[in-house]
Amino acid sequence: MTEMLRSGDAGYDEARTVWNAMIDRRPAVVARCSSTAEVAEAVRYGRANNLEIAVRCGGHNIAGLAVPDGGLMIDLTPMGAVRVDPDAKLAWVQGGALLGELDRAAQEYGLATTAGNVSHTGVGGLTLGGGMGWLARRFGLACDNVISYEVVTADGDVVTASADENAELFWGLRGGGGNFGIVTSFEFRLHEIGTRALIVEFTYPTAAGFDVLRGWRELNATAPREATFTASIAADTVTVGYVWVGDGGEELLPAFRALGPVTDELVEETTYLKLQTRDDNVQGHRFRRYWKGHYFKSLPDDAIRALVANPGVGASLQAYGGAIAEVPDGDAAFSHRDTLFEFVTATRWEDPAEDETKIGMLRSYAASLAPYSGGLYVNTLNEDPIQRAFPPAKLERLVALKTAYDPENVFHLNQNIRPARGMMVM
Repeated sequence: MTEMLRSGDAGYDEARTVWNAMIDRRPAVVARCSSTAEVAEAVRYGRANNLEIAVRCGGHNIAGLAVPDGGLMIDLTPMGAVRVDPDAKLAWVQGGALLGELDRAAQEYGLATTAGNVSHTGVGGLTLGGGMGWLARRFGLACDNVISYEVVTADGDVVTASADENAELFWGLRGGGGNFGIVTSFEFRLHEIGTRALIVEFTYPTAAGFDVLRGWRELNATAPREATFTASIAADTVTVGYVWVGDGGEELLPAFRALGPVTDELVEETTYLKLQTRDDNVQGHRFRRYWKGHYFKSLPDDAIRALVANPGVGASLQAYGGAIAEVPDGDAAFSHRDTLFEFVTATRWEDPAEDETKIGMLRSYAASLAPYSGGLYVNTLNEDPIQRAFPPAKLERLVALKTAYDPENVFHLNQNIRPARGMMVM
């Protein structure tokens, strides 16, 4: 039986707390679902009572889309089971599972599939937006590795979406976000990767940043798929490096040391599981957060100049390419597969008095790089229009799919694609 939480109940405040302390909304009801049938029942309950519906898994979206003020939060966190078939190299993952649960279950057999870089991120939100991770250049995005989805629709029906069943819905779920239903189960393809990973970071003074990033850009052009190049830019330093999953990776070290005057270096051999938890922050819910992003299809010198003019906020680049780019663009809703690097600028703070200053700095910095942008990752959409994530023809197809499965836009607390007809809720 679904556990229904209301203000004052034990667990209510914990359920409404997400990965951004700026979000302080109070759902009328939190439905903590333990099965697909309970999710379907919750959807029907919300609609019958005219409640705005949101879905929570990991709660990492900084806009707090999982928390409806005065509405119904469908909380999938009790649905965290993962089952692995090592012989078939498949994993079945419930819609409330976190990435760490998938990683741990698969790594018992030296297997993995593409997942994000923070283990307490929800599998559902990450995958429905595409799902970038350290294995994507070898095996494609998380959504490229989904074989089938179990979905609760806006009518409370349960359907399966795969290449052979409800194929158009399958297409839309691969990068179209949570617009078309609530996914209660994912079937993933797994890959043999072993258990080893290598983390490499070289730090240089800002004065050398322009030349270092130019050299890093050229090295990336011939990088093996096992290597995912990374860069971070701060007010006084530039750090570049890569993450390598599997054996090897040391052969790239001399080229990085030759990029400029190294002030610090990290060459750390670790396990894939430790790599996947390296960026975890168990105190993260106390911080106020904001981010902006861009996709770069090239990284011209002028873009590098804008990058190194960092105002002191956090900024990072992560390489795409490889298997990501080899999936035909029309095969999935996910777009901009010709991206070379993803850029994100993000910061966190605790004092509400700093909100305007911190957010303004990030917006200004991101705006300075907008002329070089070629789109945006769905999962980093903030106040940006949905058109930045999808080109016109693909967005038209997504609107048609939304209209077919959710004509009244019941599922609109997401990176929303509005239906072509029907009432817009809120």
